[in-house]
Amino acid sequence: MAVLVTGGAGYIGSHAVQRLLRDGARVVVMDNFVRGRREALHRLGLGTHPALSLIEGDIADAAAVHRAFTGEPIDTVMHFAALAYVGESVHEPLRYYRANVEGLARILEACEAHNVPRLVFSSSCSTYGNPPEGMIPVPEDCPQSPVSPYGRTKLIGEWLIRDAAARWTAQGRPFSAAFLRYFNVCGSDRTGLIGEDHEPETHLIPILLQVAQGRRTHIDLLGEDYPTPDGTCVRDYVHVEDLIEAHVLAMRRLAPGVVRAFNVGIGRGYSVREVIEAARRVTGRDIPVRSAPRREGDAAMLFNNPARITSELGWKASVSTIEDMIDTAWKWSLANPRGYSPGR
Repeated sequence: MAVLVTGGAGYIGSHAVQRLLRDGARVVVMDNFVRGRREALHRLGLGTHPALSLIEGDIADAAAVHRAFTGEPIDTVMHFAALAYVGESVHEPLRYYRANVEGLARILEACEAHNVPRLVFSSSCSTYGNPPEGMIPVPEDCPQSPVSPYGRTKLIGEWLIRDAAARWTAQGRPFSAAFLRYFNVCGSDRTGLIGEDHEPETHLIPILLQVAQGRRTHIDLLGEDYPTPDGTCVRDYVHVEDLIEAHVLAMRRLAPGVVRAFNVGIGRGYSVREVIEAARRVTGRDIPVRSAPRREGDAAMLFNNPARITSELGWKASVSTIEDMIDTAWKWSLANPRGYSPGR
């Protein structure tokens, strides 16, 4: 099988590349390296692994996308390439629409031109916004009302894929697609080869670990007055390798012409305060906290009902506690204290 992984040098995308190579697939990575890490691909064998190749370019560039689809026919696209910072999307909405919506349209055009039969789309729980009362844990049929430009770009992406798939299937070219609505992704691959390294870093767990290592002085607690038990945001979490397992299952098990959405999370919510305490237990180190204003675009509480993905794809989280997830990230962080760039 040949799989195109857009954004394959990013945190989640690189873990997908690792898994696909392990499964014996041929993998084509497309990345513009605005936020992806070239070193992650080199660790996975870029330049030496016969089944791994790279197209460097932007998904909004039709010529670059065409290059990614030439050669051996692509069987599946795993589409991770996107800008994904909620707060940034509030301040730079047009940039997010160009990257996340226009870029996806270019990928879909190439899927049509090259007769690609399936796509697994990196969607987000942020498409739900603030779920209405009585819909937490969140099912897939929860109304989607995103509260950030980032969330809206992901919802529009789902609409684009649904409309394109319906047209092609009606023309006798069945196209299947899965929308994987992730909750908070965390952790690192358990071999220790690759991990999470963003610049800038905005994700809670890596920031906590940087504080534990002395690379930051404190963690900013972004809002303490949310309508939650302890006043801080509540989120579901999923280990990155479990998330990739969901991608692989969706790729293998979706019938031709089927378009289906799946939540991916463990089905339990952790507040920011609970995650901070878990990080203190795992690292054994003090993590100073400073109060800060809410971040624009954040929903108060989001955790999922995993019944659909369990019953239809047979998916179940292998890492089911926040402590175990943090532990894998902590081990990678200790081994790579400056991420992929030792001189940074």
